Amino acid sequence: MLDLRSDTVTRPDAKMTMATMDAATGDDVMGEDPSVIALEKTAAEMLGKETALFLPSGTMGNLCGVMSLASSSSGPTEVLVGDESHMFHYELGGLSTVAGLAMSAVPTSNDGTLALEALGKAVREEDVHHARTAVVCLENTHNRMGGRALGSAYMRDVGAFCRERGLLLHVDGARLFNAAAALGESAAALSADADTVSICLSKGLGAPVGSVLAGSLGTVALARRYRKMLGGGMRQAGVIAAPGLLALRENSTHEALRRDHRIASSLAAHLRTVDGVSVAHAVETNIVYADVSDAAGGADGLIAKLRHGGVLASAYGTHRVRFVTHRQVPDDAVDRVMKALEPLA
Repeated sequence: MLDLRSDTVTRPDAKMTMATMDAATGDDVMGEDPSVIALEKTAAEMLGKETALFLPSGTMGNLCGVMSLASSSSGPTEVLVGDESHMFHYELGGLSTVAGLAMSAVPTSNDGTLALEALGKAVREEDVHHARTAVVCLENTHNRMGGRALGSAYMRDVGAFCRERGLLLHVDGARLFNAAAALGESAAALSADADTVSICLSKGLGAPVGSVLAGSLGTVALARRYRKMLGGGMRQAGVIAAPGLLALRENSTHEALRRDHRIASSLAAHLRTVDGVSVAHAVETNIVYADVSDAAGGADGLIAKLRHGGVLASAYGTHRVRFVTHRQVPDDAVDRVMKALEPLA
């Protein structure tokens, strides 16, 4: 089967398997795992931050990062997130249920940005009636808006806005290296204005598991404590950090990720030729959302046709299907998708 449901479906290749087998290990909670230390050091350097923290998942990375930033605020505290963001839709409301932080959803623009005007209207000042806004969260690339990449100019504008208003900035950069490849910029440039940034190792980079949170020494030290509180403290974690380090060093290059982007762009162009199927958004990275009419069977009908033809994709609601390319998608992926859809094309 050709699996285009997500870039999380990649499996460790031979080099990653060997990295796991050969990993030097120690007790990470005690700060003694050399593979974890190397991963955190490399990630911090690549993201332009003082230090970094290895975590089991991106959800935990976002939660620990925002909790650490929000700790600087006294009393009831609010966090601004995009109304189409992963943190708002897919992380079980952890900021509220676990951290006790109010979440306010800001309208997301089609390009994945949160307009400065919208952010300005959403910020709550000190008042006895409501929680004070302390943190702004952005997502780069933006999943639900079609993998759109947020450039460094926009990030600088939001950073300046946050500093002017006394706010802190967290970036959910699960696919940050995809954004860097699409824009021809460095991951460090894209996260320069963020106080904390999280990256996922198991999406486009192809590692089996893990995420990294980067920021200042003080913020990450606090995040380490929150990681332990949430059950994320790991012992001989080098067995998963080692393939993560390999993925970070070898699979984050612009060249490697742009291949995935080219396949996604080609797929979108071909899908636009299928009766009853449209791709409205610009395809900048590795995510394609196809809108499917009732005449074409809706999302479930298209998913069934694809599966019958040996292709897996994901339904998002009744009339939208998501395709995600990744490093283990073969060069003939588009041909295989179109062959599966021949009855419609």
